[in-house]
Amino acid sequence: MWAFFFFPLTASAQYNIDRLITIGRSALYYEDYVLSMQYFNQAIAAKPYLYEPWYLRGVAKFSLEDFAGAEQDCSQAIERNPYVVGVYELRGLTRIRQEKFAEAIADYDRALSFTPDNRSLWHNRVLCHLQNKDYDMALAELDTMHTRWSTYAPAYSIRADVYMQMKDTAQAVTALEKSLEVDPYDGKTWAVRSIISLSRREWPDAERQLDHAIHLLPKVGTYYINRALARYNQNNLRGAMADYDAALDLEPNNFLGHYNRGLLRADVGDDNRAILDFNFVLNLEPDNMQALFNRAVLLDRTGDLQGAIRDYTKVIDEYPNFYTGILYRARCYRRLGMTQKAELDEFKVYKVQLYQQLYGIQPKATKRSQRKRSDLDMDKYDEIVVADEQEPEREYKSDYRGHVQNRQADMELMPMFALSLEQQHDEVSKALHYDALIESLNEQARGRRLYVSNVKASLDTGHATDYFNYIDSLNNVISAESSMAKTLPLLVHRGVALAALQDYEAAISDMSLVTENTTQPSLLLAALWLKASSQARLNQYQSDVEGTEQRNAGVIMDIDKALEVSPSCAYLIYNRGCLKARQQDYEAAISDFTAAIAADVHLAEAYYNRGICRLKAGQKAEGTADLSKAGELGLYTAYSIIKKNK
Repeated sequence: MWAFFFFPLTASAQYNIDRLITIGRSALYYEDYVLSMQYFNQAIAAKPYLYEPWYLRGVAKFSLEDFAGAEQDCSQAIERNPYVVGVYELRGLTRIRQEKFAEAIADYDRALSFTPDNRSLWHNRVLCHLQNKDYDMALAELDTMHTRWSTYAPAYSIRADVYMQMKDTAQAVTALEKSLEVDPYDGKTWAVRSIISLSRREWPDAERQLDHAIHLLPKVGTYYINRALARYNQNNLRGAMADYDAALDLEPNNFLGHYNRGLLRADVGDDNRAILDFNFVLNLEPDNMQALFNRAVLLDRTGDLQGAIRDYTKVIDEYPNFYTGILYRARCYRRLGMTQKAELDEFKVYKVQLYQQLYGIQPKATKRSQRKRSDLDMDKYDEIVVADEQEPEREYKSDYRGHVQNRQADMELMPMFALSLEQQHDEVSKALHYDALIESLNEQARGRRLYVSNVKASLDTGHATDYFNYIDSLNNVISAESSMAKTLPLLVHRGVALAALQDYEAAISDMSLVTENTTQPSLLLAALWLKASSQARLNQYQSDVEGTEQRNAGVIMDIDKALEVSPSCAYLIYNRGCLKARQQDYEAAISDFTAAIAADVHLAEAYYNRGICRLKAGQKAEGTADLSKAGELGLYTAYSIIKKNK
């Protein structure tokens, strides 16, 4: 009968609905969207009349960019409870993503009838009017916003956007200046102001404004591209080159960056590297004749005459009247001794020149200029390229967490190590992390192998179903088992599976039972380790969601107990350092990371986190050295941190 007490509520029918929703929310918080939907699906199946699981499943779908599915779930939630502002707000966002601006406005109208002072809803509704080209209504609502929130800088930026769409740049400049007066630390507004300066060819002003934008938002490649244009037109070629390099560090596939850097390199005689840039452009756009001709000129200059003739010929086949190309090809033919072909090309050019002289047609004057990307005039092959249109980025207000893949991982700690049922590789190496006691547990347990990993991969539907099925199979074995000694290892495996499914409370409950009923080192270590890592993740979720301070004292106590079992376990020492770093106790964290390195000199994550802590503690030289070592060991993210903190 005692085995019953080891049996947590794991099968879908046994879950309490509130608990299902809570676990689903935790999965949402950790951006495990597919898994969260599994929990909300179960809640909907059990109680389809509740609005909350429909709404939360809509949040998950929205995060996965399934906007149509999210809209449908929000509509279902509204049918069940038409008085929740957040559901209208989310459905409005899903409709915006589908360019259903009129329907989004209707949602914001409804939401504002409940909360008329919700500034974010006003903000989004005005942008929808702008997208619908209803400029008068947008300006009228902006007047109301200025009255209610006179220091809300984004409203003035939106007003500027409206005026720019109306081609009234004078009013747009006035609105932008007001926005910057209210909030001079908005990098996007400085960038929008620079677009107007660039269009007016006010190069020094544009550069100054982009200096501000880049200082405030240093990771936007377009800003460097635009500043390079301003610098190029002021003959600051070195500065322009540096900006193109910076832009391509951030956005390696940026067409304008490679094309224009190629032109600039050609201008300063760096022909071989210019060829590399045009090779890249042609990989992106194989039919780009201007890029092909520029590469031909560079191949010509570097002595690859056959390659140059090949590229010239492709361009001439496409543009038979491009006489500059014909003349350049003739020169290549003549240098190769192919006199007959050279003379044929030269005669074509001679006839055109004779025609121009007879009829008084003057060749185009050369000057420093630029062309739009869509301009395919071959005579403009050597002109700097700019985007066809540059519109301000319209940012809708939303409280929903963004995608982890869209975040900039600057000064973020590497995560804690935990136990996993899957072999997870990270960017450091393909070697497995190894612990002797965990390996001994693998040898005696009847379940799957346990691995040590700090990579938490999101579960897809197949993996989540596999974990649920594995837990069900363990439940059957545990309920039938009469031996406590044989049951405890299975409880550890069930706890690891529960943690993978974000059911941390159930995992902690299982591990508490294990620690109370064993002194076996491998079992005790695994249980304390899993209990600590699960409680740490639960604390982090509850802290952010509920606004309470993290309660990590119990977690550190469990790690300390685990270290009594395995004093030299580098992963546990490292985990304790992570917790102390999270509490901003950097000196204690540095001490733990140092001890972890002493236990395992190849633990790249410990060098990385110690480097981050040292940088935050003002120890720049030591922090940089640690990050360099982490990079040397394969944790290549460290190099970008070093670069950003020079």
